Amino acid sequence: MSSDILVFALHYEGAFNKNSLGAVSEAARLAAGLGSEAHAVVVGDVSDELAASLGTYGATKVFRDKAAPEGLSQPVIDVMANVMDAGGHGYALFGGGLLGFEIGAGLAARLNAGVTMEVTKVNVEDSKLTAERPIHGDSSISTSRYKDRGIIIGRLNAFEIAQPGADAAAVEDVSTQLSAFSTKATMVTRGEARGAEVDIEGADYLVAGGRGLGKAAGFELCEALAQALGGAVAATRAVVDAGWYPYSTQIGQTGKTVAPKLYLAAGISGAIQHKVGMQASEHIVAINKDANAPIFEYSDLGIVGDLNKILPKLTEAVKAKRA
Repeated sequence: MSSDILVFALHYEGAFNKNSLGAVSEAARLAAGLGSEAHAVVVGDVSDELAASLGTYGATKVFRDKAAPEGLSQPVIDVMANVMDAGGHGYALFGGGLLGFEIGAGLAARLNAGVTMEVTKVNVEDSKLTAERPIHGDSSISTSRYKDRGIIIGRLNAFEIAQPGADAAAVEDVSTQLSAFSTKATMVTRGEARGAEVDIEGADYLVAGGRGLGKAAGFELCEALAQALGGAVAATRAVVDAGWYPYSTQIGQTGKTVAPKLYLAAGISGAIQHKVGMQASEHIVAINKDANAPIFEYSDLGIVGDLNKILPKLTEAVKAKRA
């Protein structure tokens, strides 16, 4: 069995998913340390040019199965198991997201492989991969090692996108005999349910609101600032549960994981469950009237004061600067 790494690259409307590109980049980095190669799998209607473009992110070969439907887990499990058995790949790497978790878990069961989810870091040790994931509310780190094959599923935004090379990847068409149960479900309509005009997982600037906003109408302050920044609005579980803002904007352990350039937390206490979802942000700014709020412990800049006065002034300042 080789040390080659296989990545599933999810595509939609002619472009690859951000987390998939991060996974390809990470696989290329790890393969360099193992002295092996990073490969990718794509399914469905993928052009030669789009498939080959994964070479820019470090993939040397892309396996394409045009007959397998995109967006469903079971057909992809069939394809990846087929490719890994034929090629002897030792590892499969996923960039996170619900579909990645579903495919990765199914692939591990199919191949009788070890699996680690919510991975935040992968290392090369003694010519093998080890995977780290936070446990106990992110207070400790667990390290996984694999006896045989390893299935590694990253946390959303855990892997940085890099473009290590300019060469196009070789594209190889494969044909997979799909299992009978893999064809039971069919895709009727595929789309992106966001609950906001801007994708919070891809936004560079996020303004997140918590219970400190006082009421649902308080999010108007966050929306105004986010619009001025050219970003998006996010929320905590508490306000989502209260019906103040859509569930699709929830950040945290039971919501989404983000890593924007700027994360501005307005009226958020900073419980560990929320920290899990936003701690990878490049810069964290917190506004809270409670000087002892936990969020100040991991913020780059903390402002103690009334957000109802601070947010409007900050919005005007941003508008003036951008003008």
